[in-house]
Amino acid sequence: MDKLPKEVRENRKPEYEIHPIILGRWSPRSMTGEEIADHELMPLFEAARWAPSSYNNQPWRFIYARRNSKDWQKFFGLLTEGNQSWAKNAAVLVVLISAKNFEFNGKPSITHKFDAGSAWENLAIEGSLRGLVTHGMEGFDYEKARSILEIPEGYDVECMIAIGKMGKKEALPREMQQYEAPNTRKPLKEIIMEGKFRK
Repeated sequence: MDKLPKEVRENRKPEYEIHPIILGRWSPRSMTGEEIADHELMPLFEAARWAPSSYNNQPWRFIYARRNSKDWQKFFGLLTEGNQSWAKNAAVLVVLISAKNFEFNGKPSITHKFDAGSAWENLAIEGSLRGLVTHGMEGFDYEKARSILEIPEGYDVECMIAIGKMGKKEALPREMQQYEAPNTRKPLKEIIMEGKFRK
């Protein structure tokens, strides 16, 4: 715990000791607007590449745009107004999609979304270790994303991700500043059940 930043130590109290890499990962919104180079960005996708998946199918695909690129505005325009208010300072916006069928036999994969989530988690942890913000979002237009990014029907649109260098809380809209801290989680007793389901 002593290796964690003060804001994490103050806001997160695990019931059992876990690795600080996991406890220290959170989703800030404030970013500086600075661009990030390939040597900073590509390791995040590399980490995602090594996520586990059913039959090693690797159904995830990441479609991205850098700020100040010709594609930035079409990605930014997908976001809800609330997410635009802070994601405007991201260095990169990413749309995560996943293939619905296995490549090796063309049959439906029940776990393709689960597998894509594993890839996102790897990306998020790698970003956190590198001091970058990685913030996943569902607040965007899924159907418009499919259309303007030319995503085939064989893929589900999963989420958007904002990536950037961490900024100061005060750079956020005033109403968001109070939420710019690591949040907590439900207690274990609410999420684990031995033997059978219970409420």
